[in-house]
Amino acid sequence: MGFLKGKTAIITGAGRAVLSDGRCGSIGYGIATAYAKEGANLVITGRNKQKLADAKEELERLYGIQVLTCAADINADADNQAVAEGVVKETMDAFGRIDVLINNAQASASGVTLVDHTTEQFNLAMYSGLYAVFYYMKACYPHLVETKGSVINFASGAGLFGNYGQCAYAAAKEGIRGLTRVAATEWAKDGVNVNIICPLAWTAQLENFEKAYPDAFKANVKMPPAGHYGDAELEIGRVCVQLASPDFKYMTGETITLEGGMGLRP
Repeated sequence: MGFLKGKTAIITGAGRAVLSDGRCGSIGYGIATAYAKEGANLVITGRNKQKLADAKEELERLYGIQVLTCAADINADADNQAVAEGVVKETMDAFGRIDVLINNAQASASGVTLVDHTTEQFNLAMYSGLYAVFYYMKACYPHLVETKGSVINFASGAGLFGNYGQCAYAAAKEGIRGLTRVAATEWAKDGVNVNIICPLAWTAQLENFEKAYPDAFKANVKMPPAGHYGDAELEIGRVCVQLASPDFKYMTGETITLEGGMGLRP
């Protein structure tokens, strides 16, 4: 263990969240924990400063790494290029390198049908997801070339299968999937590894979705054949660790579907 020691990973949407039973309830924080266990220094972003502070305290205390928190919000009213470039500048000032960019952040108004979706709700998904990936990838690119680093983006079955009540979310995720494939094609010559994961994990967000929109939840969220949803750290965070390994360079450009207990399926 510890093969990421001395390396730096930026993880968007990595504030600490917990489930009602106290377990890890955030994919971003699950990834951060998996990376911390391998010795990586972390830059975590999000909109909720308290969740970022809680994540920083726990990760540094438990794993002896350094964590930089950056309150950052890509939205329709912001200078989003400046936001992403600001995070990258803070990262370089603190650690001097970027080895991994993980674009996990995503907000949306799930459960709202297409005809009822407002422009503001559509923009929420597009800016927090697709535009955020675009701006962070552009800002990190020259530094990832230097380290021959990795980009890991997140899509969703919502886009693959056309989930009811998730038009903006699905559109953003499919946009991210297309953008990832283009980057994989264009950046392979630079030694930058680019992949995308479509996960199904039990998170605080999904838990809240079930409570708020039980009908949409029942229509869209199916129990994986293994009988449990993915664990944010052990089954998704660990895959992200593997994708930062030189042994996985050959997987550049693949879409990886990760379901509870099902492992990797390119």
